[in-house]
Amino acid sequence: MPGTSVGSCIVIAEIGQNHNGDLSIAKKLIDVAIDADCDYVKFAKRTPELSVPKHMWDTPRDTPWGTIPYIDYRKRIEFGREEYGEIEAYCKKAGIAWFASSSDIPSLEFLEKYDPPFCKIPSAKMNDDLLLIAARNTGRPIIASTGICSIQRILHAMDILAGAEVWLAQCTSAYPAPNDEINLLAMNELRAFGTAAKVGYSGHEIGLQITLAAVAMGAEFVERHITLARSMWGTDHAASVEPDGLRRLVKDIRVIEAAMGDGEKKKMPCEEAALRSLRVEIVDSLLE
Repeated sequence: MPGTSVGSCIVIAEIGQNHNGDLSIAKKLIDVAIDADCDYVKFAKRTPELSVPKHMWDTPRDTPWGTIPYIDYRKRIEFGREEYGEIEAYCKKAGIAWFASSSDIPSLEFLEKYDPPFCKIPSAKMNDDLLLIAARNTGRPIIASTGICSIQRILHAMDILAGAEVWLAQCTSAYPAPNDEINLLAMNELRAFGTAAKVGYSGHEIGLQITLAAVAMGAEFVERHITLARSMWGTDHAASVEPDGLRRLVKDIRVIEAAMGDGEKKKMPCEEAALRSLRVEIVDSLLE
């Protein structure tokens, strides 16, 4: 069950639109997340006519369906009621919860019908005050990514979201993100606001090390894009984690959590043998 362990880092497997508009791929990715023991799977919901700038609608896009206008490509990979109905049933049967980011108010209202555990605001929409208000009004916990956001923008968003349970994710909105522009230490600044229920990390880097470092630095949740193969066609696959990597990531996160301890410096039970064999007890007792 997600978040059942005290202090455990919640792991979100972000499918996004790495399903490429194919429901069978989406189900395989759900299976990958379950096999790796992730806590949630996350999709991405958009209304293409609202989320794609109009000047880009007719931009040619090379796709598996040929070269088509960008707006048609966005429509082609978008799931609707039928697909999300199947996702709802599939996840419920498999025992994993799902939710999706909302890029516009109609998408948020669409997702509300499925009673999701979270509202997710993507980085690019942290400047959409009306969307933030709509998310706050759902009464649900809100996960907000902070890529391409200044401190002023985040503070403004947090003012709008006042009264909601907000989870803030440090994020760099590049796919893949260069290692030297991840800025994990910015999690400390997000914590300093004192208004976030949880602070975590949404990663778009290649590899696992940086996400593991975020957990060691106290990230309370992490999300990573997942894929069946990084060589697949699509925008986010190159910055995603393959099945073997996802299993290793979750396993290593749990190892790090176990090693973190409670922060109190003390003798550990496993040290008793060393204490008996390596220390002079009478001297040691004077120092205890």
